Amino acid sequence: MPASSYHHGNLREALVEAAVEAARTNGPDGIGLRDLARTVGVSHSAAYRHFAHRDELVAEVAVRAMRGLVESMQLRLDAVERTGPVDAVLRARQRLMAVGEGYVAYALAEPGLFRSAFAVRPQPGPDGEIDLALDPSVDPYGMLSAALDGLVAVGYLSTDARVGAEATCWSVVHGFSLLHIDGPLAGTPDASRDQTLDQVLAAIDRSYAASTGAVIRPDDDVFARR
Repeated sequence: MPASSYHHGNLREALVEAAVEAARTNGPDGIGLRDLARTVGVSHSAAYRHFAHRDELVAEVAVRAMRGLVESMQLRLDAVERTGPVDAVLRARQRLMAVGEGYVAYALAEPGLFRSAFAVRPQPGPDGEIDLALDPSVDPYGMLSAALDGLVAVGYLSTDARVGAEATCWSVVHGFSLLHIDGPLAGTPDASRDQTLDQVLAAIDRSYAASTGAVIRPDDDVFARR
């Protein structure tokens, strides 16, 4: 697209879209202002009028990549709401499984964007806490927290075990994803990988049941919505 066709902010959007495609292929390392300016057909000085430096563009891509991650998680949560069990406990358990499955699914489908989603390191706020959402509308951490709170509400997860549960769950699915993207499990056949993910998520599920002494009935298939 020639430079003369850009107006009213279109160039900025074109640069972001080109950066998203570059990140999809090469991760955050593929984002370079000069290269992207050439891609969209403008001078690098024109690109710098919209982004003072590369980090600003990387941050824009990170938000869009994180939004894709959230959409993948929400897609599976919506499936639970549409077709999930009437039983409140089993439904709450399935919500947590859905969050984990959606996270891993996005990582495996969009490894470049998945890496880019975490290319910006959040800074601690005045109270020392780190806001893990780059944008208020993009909050996978909040989705995970809500699923865990749901388990407490139905008596499946104890309040003691709830403390710090986000870190446990996130570490598991993030680590699982990276092992299958860049690590020694990258060549695992899809069927075997999915079976292993079920086993990993089921182990978390059972550990939370143990925190309250909840009984898992043989017919309670936490993956039945598939």
